[in-house]
Amino acid sequence: MEIIIIAAMAQNRIIGKNGKMPWHIPEELRFFKKTTMGYPMIMGRKTFESFPAPLPGRRHIVLSRDRHYTPRGGEYAPSLADALKLCGQVKKVFLIGGADIFKQGLSVATSMLLTYLEREVEGDVSFPEFSEEQFIEVSRQHLPDGSEPYTIVRYDRRIHD
Repeated sequence: MEIIIIAAMAQNRIIGKNGKMPWHIPEELRFFKKTTMGYPMIMGRKTFESFPAPLPGRRHIVLSRDRHYTPRGGEYAPSLADALKLCGQVKKVFLIGGADIFKQGLSVATSMLLTYLEREVEGDVSFPEFSEEQFIEVSRQHLPDGSEPYTIVRYDRRIHD
């Protein structure tokens, strides 16, 4: 199974502010929808609760330390390992946030799809640092058109001999 971290961040690695994304880029949201459609998404409770409703066409597996948490329209898992087991034999699963889920996911992700904005923003949640010894850049697509320019970079986990 491919385990893919998918995230958007500003130049200063900010991914959130007050429980929300501190930007709105329709083209990037369409990329997220097209990429994740039909696949399970694993997320933290705060990320799940930031949606007005569960996103259609995708399973929502929600991690929480609260064992009594019942995500409306989603499935509860107490850990990332348990969430991955819930996914069964799917081809791909996406880790969609927040920062703690991304940090945990760096040790198991097979690849990352990271959108980089071309500006800094204020925020209170950052994407974790990762090492180029862990991941190698395999593609880069600059998208200057639309409401705001951004770049989507795919990283794959390095295979060490």
